[in-house]
Amino acid sequence: MRTAAKSQPPHGSYARANGCPGYREPCKCTICHPAFRRARKQYNVNRQLGRPGLVDATPAREHLQKLQRTMTWGQIVAAGACEARNLQLIADGRRSQIRRSTLTKILAVTPQPPAPGKYVDATGLRRRLQALRVLGWSAYRLADAASSAEARIQLICSGEQRTVRQVLAVKILKVYAELSQTPAPPGRSATRTIRHALANGWAPPSAWDDDTIDDPQATPDFGDRVLNFRERAALRREEIIHLAWHGYEPEQILDRLNHEVSISTVRAVIYEWRTGQKRQRPAPKQVAA
Repeated sequence: MRTAAKSQPPHGSYARANGCPGYREPCKCTICHPAFRRARKQYNVNRQLGRPGLVDATPAREHLQKLQRTMTWGQIVAAGACEARNLQLIADGRRSQIRRSTLTKILAVTPQPPAPGKYVDATGLRRRLQALRVLGWSAYRLADAASSAEARIQLICSGEQRTVRQVLAVKILKVYAELSQTPAPPGRSATRTIRHALANGWAPPSAWDDDTIDDPQATPDFGDRVLNFRERAALRREEIIHLAWHGYEPEQILDRLNHEVSISTVRAVIYEWRTGQKRQRPAPKQVAA
């Protein structure tokens, strides 16, 4: 069986200029010879200055992980980095040290806009969908808004699907921008969705920072200061009015507040908001002397 001949390194590379004993003669052309001299000079300078030939691959690995969010291996290779197999070994952490020239080439590659068929990390998309579920938007409604399958939205929310096509990612981002400030229409579906989201500990949109929601290391900010009675009452009042403005009935608002207040309080706040008149509170009872 005859194997295919191995291709020659390109002119102007150190490998072509240096040759390989018993296999390939050194090339002394006007392109390879200057490249050989530059490479030897750089080697001597690095050796005299105490620079190691191999450097830590961590910066290269982190940069490759950043590039992979929007680029394929083919795009990274075409942008001037080394061969794809070498890049994959570096990105997977199987090479702890690499050549200094390889590190320079990888860091010189700048991120490019993702192609429509590119798979992107679903961390930020999962958090956005979960946040919308906290607002009562069911997987069925989100799938309809994103022109996707309900099962796909469920997989992303649960974290089982860790990458998403760029086309779907753009749709989810658009849906989040449109719905993140609006509670879902009242109904049994919204109530069940909210209970499911809270039971899973999902964070609402207000707990995420738009600048860090896509960072896998980021965590939601639920606030660490304990509110006093008046502050809690003011927040509940604002939430009751907000839900009533969107058409929620008092019983549905009570469910959204997890029965933290009484139904009479909910109705009284709605009455004050609609009429602009303060409710008449009963006078405190006089204690007999």
